[in-house]
Amino acid sequence: MEYLIEYGMFLAKAATIALAVIVVITAISSAGQKKKKTGKKGSIKVTQLNDHIDEMREELRQTVLDKDHLKLVHKDEKKKHKAEHKEKKQQLKKEKHGDSAEDEARKKRVYVLNFKGNIAAEAVASLREEITAILSLAEKSDEVLLRLESPGGMVHAYGLASSQLLRIKNQKIPLTICVDKVAASGGYMMACLADKLVAAPFAIIGSIGVLVQLPNFHRVLKKHDVDFEMISAGEYKRTLTTFGEITQKGRDKVQEDVETIHGIFKSWVKDHRPSIEIEKIATGETWVGVQAKERYMVDEIKTSDECIVEACDSAEVFEVEYEFRKSIQDRLGHVMEATTDKLFSKWFTKPTDDSYQ
Repeated sequence: MEYLIEYGMFLAKAATIALAVIVVITAISSAGQKKKKTGKKGSIKVTQLNDHIDEMREELRQTVLDKDHLKLVHKDEKKKHKAEHKEKKQQLKKEKHGDSAEDEARKKRVYVLNFKGNIAAEAVASLREEITAILSLAEKSDEVLLRLESPGGMVHAYGLASSQLLRIKNQKIPLTICVDKVAASGGYMMACLADKLVAAPFAIIGSIGVLVQLPNFHRVLKKHDVDFEMISAGEYKRTLTTFGEITQKGRDKVQEDVETIHGIFKSWVKDHRPSIEIEKIATGETWVGVQAKERYMVDEIKTSDECIVEACDSAEVFEVEYEFRKSIQDRLGHVMEATTDKLFSKWFTKPTDDSYQ
């Protein structure tokens, strides 16, 4: 009985929250339609990772080190920062008199980007904006570090994502790509563009292949006497379809197209990583990072965290993220989804928690 009461209360809470959010969204949506939209697409967010790492280190020191030790550490750091500031000031003074080039007057900058890809490579929308911003400021002495995670997807979508990375290479700016989890198929199409490709020991690398698949319901329709009509112009305008009859001629044409794209994919990888034996790795197989290194598919076994911490020792490191402007309806919808997920999660985990009391 207690279980049913709790379940009823849970449903009542969920229904109340859902109804309230729907009412708010409807009201705001109606008001929003009366207002004129601004032309701004979104905004760029820049975080200096050196400061982030320093803050974490300092918090740990405050707890771990005794007061005397901490005082000495702070004294040494203050002396070091003072010397660096003095040196930078002198370099800027020399630059003002034309005795020093600009790239010698400042530290190297490393720009960190993140790309988490899905089938449609939707993250390319932000990537292209981030790269545009970076290329407006970066110099050849700087570096771009991309943290890449993608199982692959549509050829044209990942082709565009790869083309965005080519913009960096065309400007002669060093590109490092780090794969912590997976860079397969279209993901590896992007990854192989790196001047230095780094992978975690168990990251999934490879899947250099092409796949086309779709269900076909022609026999089901035929069995139930349902006609399917499709009118097209051009012999190969449609080859394999969901409802039409699959012919050998259509199947052969799709196979030919798949082989052509696979050939282009192989050439792309070989052009950008000439040391690999393309016929041995272009089988559609995947390997973990350590295996991929043996096949020259990656250059180094390391995590992105190690790369960033190392960069912070000698360079100014900035994480760059472009965030598209979201409507109030979208934001409220996201809040509603998160709230609903939290309620269901709380409900379904409660019996498990109670069993250990």
